[in-house]
Amino acid sequence: MMRKPRAATSKVVKYRDMDSDLSFTQTMSSDEDSEEWQPPEPKPKAPKKTASAPAAGEKKAAAKRTEKPKEPKAPKGPKDPKPRAPRKPAAQRKTQKNTEVPTILKDSGASVLAGSKRKKHGDGKKDKGGGDEAEKQTDCAEGERAEESGSSIRMKEERVSFIVSEAHEADRWADEGSSLAGVRAKKEEVEEEDFVFDEPCLKKQKTSGTCLGQPAVLPSSAQALRNELNMYWDLTELLSTLTCVEQWVCVNIIVLLREENTVPFMVRYRKEMINHMDADAVRDVQLVYEELCTLAKKTQSVIQALKKEGVLTAELEQNLRSCRSADELDHVYSPYKKGSKLTKARRAKALGLEMAASALMNTPHTLDLRDWVKSDTEGLSSVEEVATGVEHILADMIAKDPETLTYVKTLCENSFVTIQSSVSKSALKQKEQQKTVQSHKKPGAQQNKNMDIDKFHLYFDFTCNIQRIQPHQTLAINRGESLKILTVKVNIPDRVKSDFTRWCINNRWRPKTFAREELRVIIRNAVEDSYKRLVLPFLTRSYRTKLTIAAEKESIAMFVRNLRQRLLVCPVRGCVIMGVDPGFKHGCKLAILSPTSQILHTDVVYLHISGQQKEADKLRHLMIKYSCTRVIIGNGTACRETESFFADLISRRFFHPLDVSYCITNEAGASIYSVSPEAVKEMPDLDPNLRSAVSIGRRVQDPLAELVKIDPKHIGIGTYQHDVSAGALKAALDGVVQECVSFVGVDINICSETLMRHVAGLNVGRARNIAEWREQNGPFINREQLKLVKGMGPKTYQQCAGFIRINPQTLHSAKSLPHPLPAVPEKPAAKKSKGKTCVNIPTSFNPLDQTCIHPESYHVAQRFLSLVGGSANQIGNVGLQQCVESKVKTSSVEELARTMDTTPETLKLIIDGLTQPPGFDIRQNFGQADFKQGIVSMSDLRVGAVLTGRVDNTALFGAFVDIGVGRSGLIHKSNITLDKLPVSQRRRSLALGPGERVEVRVLNVDPQRGRIGLDLIRVLE
Repeated sequence: MMRKPRAATSKVVKYRDMDSDLSFTQTMSSDEDSEEWQPPEPKPKAPKKTASAPAAGEKKAAAKRTEKPKEPKAPKGPKDPKPRAPRKPAAQRKTQKNTEVPTILKDSGASVLAGSKRKKHGDGKKDKGGGDEAEKQTDCAEGERAEESGSSIRMKEERVSFIVSEAHEADRWADEGSSLAGVRAKKEEVEEEDFVFDEPCLKKQKTSGTCLGQPAVLPSSAQALRNELNMYWDLTELLSTLTCVEQWVCVNIIVLLREENTVPFMVRYRKEMINHMDADAVRDVQLVYEELCTLAKKTQSVIQALKKEGVLTAELEQNLRSCRSADELDHVYSPYKKGSKLTKARRAKALGLEMAASALMNTPHTLDLRDWVKSDTEGLSSVEEVATGVEHILADMIAKDPETLTYVKTLCENSFVTIQSSVSKSALKQKEQQKTVQSHKKPGAQQNKNMDIDKFHLYFDFTCNIQRIQPHQTLAINRGESLKILTVKVNIPDRVKSDFTRWCINNRWRPKTFAREELRVIIRNAVEDSYKRLVLPFLTRSYRTKLTIAAEKESIAMFVRNLRQRLLVCPVRGCVIMGVDPGFKHGCKLAILSPTSQILHTDVVYLHISGQQKEADKLRHLMIKYSCTRVIIGNGTACRETESFFADLISRRFFHPLDVSYCITNEAGASIYSVSPEAVKEMPDLDPNLRSAVSIGRRVQDPLAELVKIDPKHIGIGTYQHDVSAGALKAALDGVVQECVSFVGVDINICSETLMRHVAGLNVGRARNIAEWREQNGPFINREQLKLVKGMGPKTYQQCAGFIRINPQTLHSAKSLPHPLPAVPEKPAAKKSKGKTCVNIPTSFNPLDQTCIHPESYHVAQRFLSLVGGSANQIGNVGLQQCVESKVKTSSVEELARTMDTTPETLKLIIDGLTQPPGFDIRQNFGQADFKQGIVSMSDLRVGAVLTGRVDNTALFGAFVDIGVGRSGLIHKSNITLDKLPVSQRRRSLALGPGERVEVRVLNVDPQRGRIGLDLIRVLE
């Protein structure tokens, strides 16, 4: 997929600029008053609350549009109907199922500047004025010029959520570094990544203000989303601010999600609605949207609970509905939870001192504290107790005042705030005890404990600016703190306290009339108490949680990038492969696989005991018998010795006349998979150890098909997976698997049920139904037959059809096998479900079914073929390709799209599908496994030696490179500089990812710890 460059209008927004004041969970040193204060709320917008009911109604109407295409009235919601004029093709789309996407928001103008433009709450967010318009138009023009540079070769590549790197894309990248890479190909969109090693994490702009029909006025669908959650903030406006995505794009994404569209479907077939965002960016918007919906539901339940208890006031409800995160809501609600003790301010209010506090601020000249003294009441028995109660109420008011908190945060932003970690007293005491009793305990247990403590030696005396700390450092500090090895604190300069106190006393909390000296002392004490007891802990928790959230997001993003590149490694086809699961005592398990991954032979050989010559002869016999020329060795126990054994045989030409080579592959998760129910079902007669060998071989033959069988967390990618949210990590990884499987496509007649589950729109039950239908009725002849499968409704078919292929070659081979004839007419009649009424399903093969073109666009594809003078039977032929290219040269894609009455994005996808060769695989441009015939040991390495290798894994602090010595070397992120990277890779956070081939220089070798330090020389194309 070729997207409009997003760098044109993106404005970097740092995390500290976000107005959503996240509340946090760090343990405070203060007492019960930690529950009292709340984060600042934006000033309530009263009119929005009353509009929530009609908004909900409008939402339902919007959701029903796809079900009732005959209703033309729904789009007429906006006051200014002009932007709706270009929507003429939408009606056709709904009645004829063509691929013209209902661009709900067609012509946007001033309302869609993202990110840093929305720093302040209020009306300023909605109208940016003419200056911003001019800036946006200029940026759009720049985006179009960058687009033109690569227009000549776009037809050749399938437009998916990742792009294949080409030289013509060099001008798309800005001057930043970031983490990821592709040998020659990018497996994901990388424009939105703006993480730079030597700079703090930055907020990311997901889309640019490209001139792709942004609405001047948000239409009815956007209005329907306003305030529908009954909160004191606008849903689309807040979503746009938090995600740095234009507001009209947020509206479209919400509408698409409510219509149950999957992310892969939106990214490929609804490009213009999401402004050409990639899958990761859409997924980020989806996650934030779901969080906001969950927050609104939780807020409503809290309000109902407080209403039942009779403690709900108008001010409290306003504070609750103004919360922008679950943490903020928890802080506002915590004093009112059942079982929570009263805070000092609530106890003082219960004594009736709230009126006295109000009088102190408004009419201090009339206030006499002696009038509030009640000698028989605890807390009011003396003037001092009354003054203390008033101080507590004022301190609570100060800590909850939005303007005050905004001011103190501004002071912190302009100050040198640091995070500091040090070794805890308990860890030091434990270490000393271990030394004293070392001779009385098992040394193994002591060493393990010592190692756990020593792992954090870098953070025993660590101090870093809060804005410069790296994500991996944050996660390491958090882990050390959770293990009680480290103690962590945030240092805020004393100058912040003095400036804050002075501002409060002289400005914000200055009495309206003259106050006596004793009353001014009360105010001063209240300000100091509020800062020390409430504001300072709030700031500390706020910083810690913001850092943690940012670090978790970056860690999960690293997992996602690594997994995507691991799944999209180019398969090794057309040869017989031997998978080897190495071992010492139990031998090396072998599995010989055919070019189609069928198991030809399994065996066990003992290569590391006496009688090696006999085992070598056995290997040669098997290799020659099955013409096996590729050996895949797992990187587990005995890998190094097994590799040495094979390298020695190859060097002696032991397998002559075969030209044998081998490669090392990551076997992480193979043992877990070998005992899983899927493996038992797939290989019921094999020993689990032999199943591991089969899995190792298939990982190189077809990485995607094999790795989807394993939980992504067990594939051995990323770092700190136990320190991030398990739910968020699983959702992100599952989304990437679905994205990769869908964009690569599956041959429905030969793919496994496990692989089928990950196609967009399908799940375990639907995949099982498709497999059963295939077994009972024979191969699928066309995509239309999917409608005959149980559970395959119109929406499911729409989501999955474009990602399912009918390959004519496998279809013919499957037909040659004995199968019952497909019961096409009877099958629908037997169905009782509403969507399975008798329909005419064609029984002939459609050549378009082998392409990425969606069935809803078939009529457009046929018209385009007629226009260029070709036919569907010529798909992939050079003749048709030349006809299409000549037509595009004479008429631009935009003009042809208008002629075809479709969108340019749809037409580009159709051109791709018609011109790509049969069996086109987007992975063919990606890196393959490296096969070799010799071996180098770690002892052979010398400082300064220049080697080539392949990136094995990436972490937040650098990239691990396999250089063929049994141990991966580390290129620290400080050695991955812009000048060493191709221009097309300078915008990604690490610019390296699994599978990248690199040239490196050895910096240092530590044989005792098995560590190799490397310096990046260049990325190999």
